[in-house]
Amino acid sequence: MLHIFVDADACPVKPEVYRVARRYKLSVTLVAGAKMRIPEGVDIALKVVSQGMDAADDWIVEHMERGDIVITADIPLAARCVVRGAHVLGPTGKPFSEDNIGSALATRNLLSELREWGEVTGGPPPFNKRDRSRFLQSLDRAVNEIRGKMSEVRSGLNTGQL
Repeated sequence: MLHIFVDADACPVKPEVYRVARRYKLSVTLVAGAKMRIPEGVDIALKVVSQGMDAADDWIVEHMERGDIVITADIPLAARCVVRGAHVLGPTGKPFSEDNIGSALATRNLLSELREWGEVTGGPPPFNKRDRSRFLQSLDRAVNEIRGKMSEVRSGLNTGQL
């Protein structure tokens, strides 16, 4: 069953995740280091993890399954989830895949080193409405792609073609 995991502490698109989950009747698990409000009437769970380094990341990786969707801006977490077969989206709607995760990690590491040397002082651009819209489109597309693949597998099992 398709499930959405959200690296929730600083995620700006939780309301959009709730909308898509409600539309497709999907379960969502928010993983965070602190309690937060979650809407009622939707299949949304909140998992509060310890404040340890990468505790939320480790919990998501341990509980997600191949074909699940993971929402995160954390590139190393995205890489770990991609390797395990998840569909990973950043909050701006950028999908992470086997094709692009290596360059995303390399860019992250380069920018981190430049910041350490005092060369780069700015962070990412401010989150805007276009990012929200792009995220909604990407999440909707991912859900439909996964459901289409699941339907093909079920169809193949029913006809004995697999």
